[in-house]
Amino acid sequence: MKIALIQQQVSSDLDSNLERGLAAAQVAAGRGAQLIVFPELSFTPFYPQERLEGSRFDLAETIPGPTTEVFTEFAARHGVVVVLNLYERSGDFTYDSSPVIDADGTLLGMTRMVHITQYKGFYEQDYYDPGDTGAPVYVTAVGRIGVAICYDRHYPAYMSALGKARADIVVIPQAGTRDEWPEGVFEAEVQASAFQNGYFAALANRVGEEKALTFAGESFVVDPRGQVLCQAPAGRETILYADLDLADVSRSPARTLFFQHTRAEFSSRDIPDNKR
Repeated sequence: MKIALIQQQVSSDLDSNLERGLAAAQVAAGRGAQLIVFPELSFTPFYPQERLEGSRFDLAETIPGPTTEVFTEFAARHGVVVVLNLYERSGDFTYDSSPVIDADGTLLGMTRMVHITQYKGFYEQDYYDPGDTGAPVYVTAVGRIGVAICYDRHYPAYMSALGKARADIVVIPQAGTRDEWPEGVFEAEVQASAFQNGYFAALANRVGEEKALTFAGESFVVDPRGQVLCQAPAGRETILYADLDLADVSRSPARTLFFQHTRAEFSSRDIPDNKR
């Protein structure tokens, strides 16, 4: 199964962002990608880089809504699974949300980011409510997909919940900046999660300079043994492709050894799981 991570820069021109994202997805589908993943806040500026002024609801959109309509049609036309990340409004709440669209154009649901950070350049508590969807795993045409949105990947209990729900692939839409952490830390963190839980992990990062932050790129894919299969360059737009053999999931140390030898008294606290 071929996955494509769209490493894309965005501007304040929302229509252009969406058009370029759709064009990149068409390129990926044309090259045989069966799963296409976009970074965090796929087609808008990274709003939390600045303190919120005005109404947060004016910046957000509904799911289903205009962007998911574009990509449900795209997914059905090309027979691909698509994972986006959007700023969602729902009633009196707003979320950092990843809609998951199956290869027939069905919107299977959305994962909402659970853990919300707050520090300079990442004023996310100004914008987001804590997600209420738990850690769902979606049964798609290409396998069982879980989503860990950016900050959620730091929490072992969340990453473990996706493994316990038997995800084949965990996709990670991210907004990671240049020199944000020591070199190699992001990769090591995701490598450990993939190894301990027996799934592929694919991190799709933003790229480019915005008002307050410069995003790094360097998207990457890790296998269930914790090995980095491929990584995109820093600082430029690209599409990162990887061919995944999902049989590696069932052969992984986590699935053949770790899970069957788990002692309940030492297990991480489960996160409520709304399986799709």
